[in-house]
Amino acid sequence: MLLCLRIENFALIDQLELDFGAGLNVLTGETGAGKSIILDAIDAVLGGKVSSRVIRTGTSRALVEGTFSINPFLAAWLNEQEIDLIDDNAVVISREITVTVSNIRSRSRVNGVLVNRQIMGSLRDRLVEITAQGQTVQVGQSAQIRDWLDLYGGDSLMQQRQKVAVAFSAYNFAHQTLEKRRTSERERLQQLDLLTYQVQELSTANLDDPQEMEQLTQEMQRLNHVVDLQQMSYKVYQALYQNEDETPTAADLLGDSEGILNHIVEFDSRMQPMLELVRDAVAAVMEVGRQISIYGESLEADPQRLEEVEERIRELKQICRKYGPTLTEAIAYYERIQIELAELNNHEQSIETLEQEEKICLEYLNEVSQKLTQLRLQTAANLESHLLAELKPLAMEKVKFQVEITPTSPTAMGADKITFMFSPNPGEPIQPLTEIASGGEMSRFLLALKACFNQHDGAETMVFDEIDVGVSGRVAQSIAEKLHQLSQSQQVLCVTHQPLIAAMADRHFRVDKQVINKNGNTEQRTVVRVTSLDNLSTRREELAQLAGGKSGNEAIAFAESLLRQATNHRQQEG
Repeated sequence: MLLCLRIENFALIDQLELDFGAGLNVLTGETGAGKSIILDAIDAVLGGKVSSRVIRTGTSRALVEGTFSINPFLAAWLNEQEIDLIDDNAVVISREITVTVSNIRSRSRVNGVLVNRQIMGSLRDRLVEITAQGQTVQVGQSAQIRDWLDLYGGDSLMQQRQKVAVAFSAYNFAHQTLEKRRTSERERLQQLDLLTYQVQELSTANLDDPQEMEQLTQEMQRLNHVVDLQQMSYKVYQALYQNEDETPTAADLLGDSEGILNHIVEFDSRMQPMLELVRDAVAAVMEVGRQISIYGESLEADPQRLEEVEERIRELKQICRKYGPTLTEAIAYYERIQIELAELNNHEQSIETLEQEEKICLEYLNEVSQKLTQLRLQTAANLESHLLAELKPLAMEKVKFQVEITPTSPTAMGADKITFMFSPNPGEPIQPLTEIASGGEMSRFLLALKACFNQHDGAETMVFDEIDVGVSGRVAQSIAEKLHQLSQSQQVLCVTHQPLIAAMADRHFRVDKQVINKNGNTEQRTVVRVTSLDNLSTRREELAQLAGGKSGNEAIAFAESLLRQATNHRQQEG
């Protein structure tokens, strides 16, 4: 329950503090007096949208603070959010709004602890519910109607809705997995084609030796220079071993040197190592001569082999350009894609398996959604009879009301589209409520709807903003009695222009605008002031003003009759 509302620099309100009580709290005043500003402040403190226009002209900071009585839900919520109690009987919620040249900022606090908008959203609906005649948009929204119907259905329906949400999540996961797998399957097949081609190409290339390119290049050089190599090898042979023009060869000179050293060793054995070296050199030169002769004789032109080598080199260069840039890297790539190709050919989870999983999830989702639909149909029948009963005292005893439930594609909230259907007059076809209901009918419908939810764990405080606009005196009396009925179990705040409703109030506040002088009486400012009408005379005066705009004897007498009538009704209800 809202105990106290403190406002600073909010719209036309400079400073205001209101103490509300249990039961029916009514705010009255002329049109434009500022009654709705107070309700806007309540909405703001609970996280509602605000703009820079809510900050009083000439200031840069507004503050709204609401004090609410503690209850089991609020105590548990505070414990969950790890927010300490300041007072065992109350919780203080505040919102500070500041504006600069470039932007607007706001900070919400619960018992002094900063909280974000999402956290405030989890608390708002359990504290205050604001109902206005302009809620026609909400009544036309299938999602909002569905939430109302499900709330009316109680725990069993909400539990089934939770099952649907879990089933939808599982189906959605299975569906996304399947679609991802189908996409990956297309990519897999494309990759499979590519790798199969590449593996085949590289396999045909017979890439075994990383040094093959260097070896082939050397062989190509040799085959291209056979004649030159023959000539050069013969020259070396002649120089080392045998010369046709009787010029001494290296072997001859070393042989002479060996003979001389033999004589020297006869006289000086210390030269024996030198002799051995020369003998080894003679043997080495002779061996080189024989080998170079064999090498030269083995050399011969082979155009066919040269063509084969050049073709192989061109093939390897093409492979390197595509998979290299070196032959070593191309061979490594070949080994890697063989592994990838094996993995692609041995994919673990088939599309058929995933399709079966999706089918199972969809079947279960349809099953739990169908059960939810059945519960909603039962709940809809109960709501229809209950709402019609609530509408009868509001001079709408001949209306028809129906909750239309039509199938839709399954979602996390079920597979139902829900519409409120309405016919205000006998013989007229039933149509969507928002398309046919007048303003006054919509006002009474919303009030009756809230009455239906009175015992379904709704907010502790209900706010009605001019819900009585456009109704006659008889209907206004019915609305007054219904509001009083609601106020027996919940705190009700109501902005009204109807004296019949104001007379039923447990607490009555008059809202008006005043012009005050500031800065040494040189500046005039408009402010909103609220007066608590605690005594009989002030209430009579306000009711007389509401009834006829005058405070003469007849108006006062009418006001007194309204107060007596309200007292009698409360006594009968009590």
